[in-house]
This record gives sequence, structure tokens and C-alpha cells, in this order.
Amino acid sequence: VSAKLPICVSRDTKMIVFRPSNGGEEHYVIQVGKPSKSAPVLTRLHSTCFTGDVLGSLKCDCGPQLNGALEQIAAYGGGLLIYLNQEGRGIGLLNKLKAYKLQESGMDTVEANIELGFKMDERDYGVGAQIIRDLGITKMKLMSKNPKKRAGLVGYGLEITENIEIEIASNKHNEFYLETKKNKMGHDLKQFFKKD
Repeated sequence: VSAKLPICVSRDTKMIVFRPSNGGEEHYVIQVGKPSKSAPVLTRLHSTCFTGDVLGSLKCDCGPQLNGALEQIAAYGGGLLIYLNQEGRGIGLLNKLKAYKLQESGMDTVEANIELGFKMDERDYGVGAQIIRDLGITKMKLMSKNPKKRAGLVGYGLEITENIEIEIASNKHNEFYLETKKNKMGHDLKQFFKKD
């Protein structure tokens, strides 16, 4: 189903809800404007982060990435934000909080996930790729710092013509988290860190 949903950054916005045929989690698309299917569409795949997106947690970069992406898409004149229900890199909110507890004892985010019996990232970008294809999009300008996300989309036959940065500053609460994403997960985060 889709319906008009004016938001702060754009009044010309609609929300589309997708439910997998296997009865799994619903996923959401925020479509800003009317992106042309004949040109690369500015696109962000964003995984659920209740603590960051809703509560404004300073432990991660999720809330600023979500809001920054929507602002950039609106400024660009339109595009898509695919909001995937994959909380805590796919381990769920309860397990994410268990990982936070382990991080209080000195573990990084990757070590904590592994200690809990998970891979460092359990997310599946195939569902996002299927949603994008269902919308008739085959080429995109992708807003992402995650090489796994890019590889997952290309693996489903989508073309990424450009990688667009989302400019976000780090803070003292998330610097270790961001360093872990950069050093252990290969995220391109050089612009996060202040030069000494």
C-alpha cells in the first residue's frame, strides 16, 4: 500500500509499505518527489535503529544518517529511502542492548555480536534490492559507506553509478563504534574524524 505522507523536509512525499510473501517483517519506502526511472535514483537503504532513529542515541550514527539522507534527497529534488526492519544489524533490539552491555565491559560492537553467537552483521540486503527492482529502479546513486551493502545490491543486478556521502560529525560517545566500523567492517568513514 502507498499513501501521501508530507514530512518536514518535503511535502511531496509518499510512504510505501512492503510485506514479504513469507509473512516476514514489513519494510518501508519513503519516496520523495517523483524519481525518474530512466536516470539513476538517489537512494539510501537504512536499517531500523530504534535507539538512534527515535531516541536520538549518541552511541551510533544512525539518527543523523537517516535525517541527513532525507534532507539530501529532498535537496536533490527526489529519491528513495528504503527503511529495512533489521534492528541492531539484524539481531533485534533485545540482543542489541545485550551487545551494548558487553560493550560497557570493553568489547567493541563486532566482538559483542560474536560473543552473543551472531555474525558481526546479520543483515540481508536482498530484500532491499527486491523492493528497489519492484519499484522499477535499476540504476542508483547510493548513499552508503558500507561495502557489504553495495556488494549486496550489485549482486542483485542493480547498477550503482555513484556513491554519495552523508556528512556527519562524530561525538565522544560513538567514536569507538565508528572506528570499529571503519577498521573491522571496512566502512568508509574518514570524514567522521576530526583532524588533530
